[in-house]
Amino acid sequence: MSEKEEHTKRWKTLDKDLNRISQVELATFHVARPMVGLGVALAFIIVTGLFVALIFGGQPGSALVIAAAALGAYMAINIGANDVANNMAPAVGANALTMGGAIVIAALCESAGALLAGGDVVSTISKGIIDPTAMADTQTFIWAMMAALLSSALWVNLATWIGAPVSTTHSVVGGVMGAGIAAAGFGSVNWASMSAIAASWVISPLLGGLVAAGFLWFIKTKIIYQADKIEAARRWVPVLIGIMMGAFSAYLAIKGLKKIIQIDILSALVLGTIIGALSYVISAPLVRRQSEGLENRNKSLKTLFGLPLVISAALLSFAHGANDVANAVGPLAAIVHANAFGEFAGKVNIPHWVMIIGAFGISFGLILFGPKLIRMVGSQITKLNPMRAYCVALSAAITVIVASWLGLPVSSTHIAVGGVFGVGFFREWYHEKRLDETMRKKKDVRIAAEERHRRKLVRRSHFMTIVAAWVITVPAAATLSAAVFWVLSHLVS
Repeated sequence: MSEKEEHTKRWKTLDKDLNRISQVELATFHVARPMVGLGVALAFIIVTGLFVALIFGGQPGSALVIAAAALGAYMAINIGANDVANNMAPAVGANALTMGGAIVIAALCESAGALLAGGDVVSTISKGIIDPTAMADTQTFIWAMMAALLSSALWVNLATWIGAPVSTTHSVVGGVMGAGIAAAGFGSVNWASMSAIAASWVISPLLGGLVAAGFLWFIKTKIIYQADKIEAARRWVPVLIGIMMGAFSAYLAIKGLKKIIQIDILSALVLGTIIGALSYVISAPLVRRQSEGLENRNKSLKTLFGLPLVISAALLSFAHGANDVANAVGPLAAIVHANAFGEFAGKVNIPHWVMIIGAFGISFGLILFGPKLIRMVGSQITKLNPMRAYCVALSAAITVIVASWLGLPVSSTHIAVGGVFGVGFFREWYHEKRLDETMRKKKDVRIAAEERHRRKLVRRSHFMTIVAAWVITVPAAATLSAAVFWVLSHLVS
């Protein structure tokens, strides 16, 4: 072998060795990446405890407040990982937003909603689930709220791990109920309120699914299956944008701006109508200009729905931060109040630092762990495009308004995921309807059966997992909370 050949062989061997090392490094990176997220989350919880220690250090009961703040930070991280994903998942699944863009927008809008428009008064016992006067003393009440906070966070953490989007508000309700039963018996529970919440397990996803399916039917009928799709889009897309802006204006007025101004539902609807009309007037020439030169095909329609979908996702995140984060940190606010005043009340003011923990916690949770649920809701339940995802976003706002008008308790998580299911099942029904018409002409039953099996457009495994998680959320969180309360109370005694 010549010296040149030997030199070449040596370099090839070196290249193979370097390639193996690179593959090992890449594999190590993928294995270690989840640990980085856990490490950052743990660091945030520890920093939260140290921050609260600087505020309350040396005061009576400060250790309890510090521990509760750490649990509140843990709960906020889980909200970001699970609940927030529902707002951005349709936009990501429809490729209107990248994962990175969705996380940035959601983190900013959720934090802004929590800090700027989050309610400064919260029901510490989750909408009257437990009668505070049934508690033996303030210490028992504090342990009950600690158990509720920890158990609801653990349940949401477990749901995120198995890939099931659940309602964090329902988790808190279950946690408070379980701790209340363990502390004061079954008589302390407001079973009428619990019945209404149980009804919302069915009402929320059904309403969300029906509204989303209704809008998808409208878009298919009035735009997609028209001979001139672009002209139809010029006529109807501004109308849909006006409906979106009107619905979200009313939604934010009812659910998200309680800290700034109190608005009844009739005034909110009037405000929404005015803003919706203005949005139509502004968007009509913009849509016409954007549609110039577009081909008469469905791909062009996706372009027209892209920006409205991104705006709707941002508005959903703002409203969620304003409304739901306060409910999640309610037990923490209750503990702070009870420790400071030696009493417990149905409603208390939320300290600013508690809302800051909630705002930063959801941002960290979304950035570190949110992509898993975003991918699952956005692309693994059913295939979404900008039109379908837009229907889901619209259904979330409209369903909350209708439910508020009817006085029905609903979950934003159940509505959003129900909207995704509604879109998917409507597509199945619509395809089967068209297939029946085609096969009736061809008279080929065998092909029809095979085609129907192929046209199952909603993944049944995800559907069953999510529904099961919804049904057991309150009882699971309640059972876990009762066990945690029992352990805490016996450790202290």
